[in-house]
Formats: sequence, C-alpha cells, structure tokens
Amino acid sequence: MSPTITPADYRPQTTAAGLTPTHRVVAVDQFGVQQTVCVANEIPLTLKVDDREVVTLMTLGMHPEELVLGFIRNQRLIRNIEEIKSVEVNWHNQTAAITTQQGKGISDWQEKLSKRTMTTGCGQGTVFSCTLDELYEKKLPRVYLRQSVIYDLLKSVSPSNQIYRQSGAIHGCGLCKGSNLLMFVEDVSRHNAADAISGRMWLDRIPGQDKIFYTTGRLTSEIVMKAASMEIPVLLSRSGITLMALEIAGDLNITMIARAKGNRFLLYNGVENIIFDRIPLTS
Repeated sequence: MSPTITPADYRPQTTAAGLTPTHRVVAVDQFGVQQTVCVANEIPLTLKVDDREVVTLMTLGMHPEELVLGFIRNQRLIRNIEEIKSVEVNWHNQTAAITTQQGKGISDWQEKLSKRTMTTGCGQGTVFSCTLDELYEKKLPRVYLRQSVIYDLLKSVSPSNQIYRQSGAIHGCGLCKGSNLLMFVEDVSRHNAADAISGRMWLDRIPGQDKIFYTTGRLTSEIVMKAASMEIPVLLSRSGITLMALEIAGDLNITMIARAKGNRFLLYNGVENIIFDRIPLTS
C-alpha cells in the first residue's frame, strides 16, 4: 500500500532540463589579440499552460522548471501548487508546458492575460494587473534586522556571482536567512532569478516571512511585488531603487535597503526595523 501524500508533501512532476549557462567564444582585445572568453546564454522559453501560451521569457536556462513555476506563482495566475500536475521543459521546441490537474488552465484567462504591463526589468518583464491588487490584501509582518547582519550577509553573498565573473551581462538574486545564504540564482534578468527562487520555495514549501531577498539589480516595482508574493519582508540590493518601488514597499511594510556594498548602504524604507549595532567609524 503506497503512503498517503498530503498537500504539504505534494510536488508536481517536473523535468530536469537545466542548461550550461555560458559558452566559450573568441573575441579580440584592444591589442588585436584573440582571446577565448565566456558569454552568457540567452534562450527564449515560451510558457504554456494546458497548451495555451502565456508569455515568452529570455533566460540562461539553468533552472527552467523553477523559473516558470515562480512566474506563475508571483503573477497569481495559479494560487496553489496542488493544482499543477506537471512541468515539462522541451528545449528543442523552446517551451515549458505546465499541465493542470483538471486541464482547465488559468481561471479567468481572458481577463488576466489581456491586462499586462511591460516593466523596467532587464530582458523585459511582465506584470499582470491582478498581481498588485491581491498583494494589497495583506501587509507583511514587521521584522527587525541588525546592521551587523546586513554587513555579514553582504560578505557571504559576494563569492556567489560565479557566472557574472565568467561572462558578465547577468544578474543574481539570493534567498537569505539572517546572514546565511540559502540559495543563489543567476539569470539574464533579475526578475527571472527572482521567479526561479520563488519556484523553488513553492516546490519545497519554504516560508518567506523570516527571510531576506538579495539582488544585484535595482529594486523596481516588479521586484518589490515579487518579494511580497513570496512574503519576504526585507529587500537588499547592491543597486538603486525606483520611486514606484519605494511607494509600494511603504504600503506593504517592506524594509528596503539599497546601494549596499562594503560598509555602506542606504535605508529607504523601514528605518524603525533596523538595529544600528555596527556603525562604521569612518564614512
């Protein structure tokens, strides 16, 4: 007799179709000398749900199954992972096919898919209008964060940008608990990397309420919305922010820290949640 599978244990069937993220090519340097260098992959992956096309994502191809699951989750197109029967990635056709349990696809197809906003995300991101409305239904809990943890986290994240060091042209995102880096994903855009993390959290039932989301890219409205979808209350970026991102972070109680490098950072939202326990002696 097979063991009973509870909703908490359920995982859809998935392929394991990750690709090598870089390729070696020949370039000529400023001295006219040929060099073999690495360049980042960039492949279109068209997401289909029950044979209906949703969106095409440009990706490195390292974590395609997690990427499309995270996209579906963060856009609120499917609410529960138990509704998904399988995820099959086929690079020959450049498709990722999600099959639902009942084959009914996404509820309210026309309404949701007809209202899309192209965002400022690298590689052209997409936000569906239903996403922001649902995020405002609840605010994130207040989480206190020590300044020393910020500094320790920046040090622990630094060695993780392996593909960027090889090829450049990509962004990285990390899921952290305190100063510990739990996972790090690189892709051609920060929103792809965020979606891949979200997909893994969805698959493994990883809660976000006690986590920090780190990104090498700027904090735009889309990244704030993705963090809120993952229920992550703290955002930390090496880059800057946008005004809309700041406004949404304020509305949703998300602590926003950016321009963070070395012992420097700028705290844009949530100053009341930071414990200043390691103030630098010099600027």
